[in-house]
Amino acid sequence: MIDSHCHLDHEPIFSNLDKVIERSKKEGIEKLLTICTTLESFTNILKIIEMDKIIYGTFGIHPHEADKKLITMDQIYLNIKKSNKIIGIGETGLDFYYNNSKREAQIKSFNLHIDAAIKFDLPIIIHSRNAEIETYEILKKKFKPSLKILMHCFTGSTSFAKKLLELNAFFSASGIITFKNSVDLQDTFKIIPADRLLIETDSPFLAPEPMRGKKNEPSFIKYTAEKLAILKNTEPQNLINYTTNNFNKLFFGT
Repeated sequence: MIDSHCHLDHEPIFSNLDKVIERSKKEGIEKLLTICTTLESFTNILKIIEMDKIIYGTFGIHPHEADKKLITMDQIYLNIKKSNKIIGIGETGLDFYYNNSKREAQIKSFNLHIDAAIKFDLPIIIHSRNAEIETYEILKKKFKPSLKILMHCFTGSTSFAKKLLELNAFFSASGIITFKNSVDLQDTFKIIPADRLLIETDSPFLAPEPMRGKKNEPSFIKYTAEKLAILKNTEPQNLINYTTNNFNKLFFGT
């Protein structure tokens, strides 16, 4: 299994990282992608990715931080070149639910990250909440066949998913698909092709059933995999195989 989106720099994971990694390996996890949200988090990510060969990282500014930390293309380039284990751009995107940053700043930051993903030929990890129309319009305008899109913790509508599939997007399922009230989202994942699916924890957030209420960690990803296998009417090992292959195809071209 591969956890395509976790925050290993967040507590309580960071203080217990050795044990978290040990439990991850015990569950059969072969890669962890720890996601950058701020310049400060990236400092820790550079240290974390050197702690174990299974850990990789990204560089980007979360939409919540878009008007607090303005960055440039040169900054993105200099940071992604600090390690060959930095394999993606993001977490970026639009969050018009919380609006922790001004919409204009979020849109500007999102556009910059897309340009960087195209320029540096890296996948872009996208957060989209209450912004389906705006997210799609920006991606469609910027789209080039070389753009590698990963919709992180996808909770969008079926119509949004279908539009994104036209842009060759990948979709990552989180523990939310295990929640009893997520019927519409479960139906959406049923129609997403198997070769477009990844799995994630978004830990320490969004622990899946039956661990809901606890602080999430990568080893809990097995519950999301099991639920997604049911939705796709396949065996859990088959689900694990193709989500693992999809991750390696997206991030490593293999």
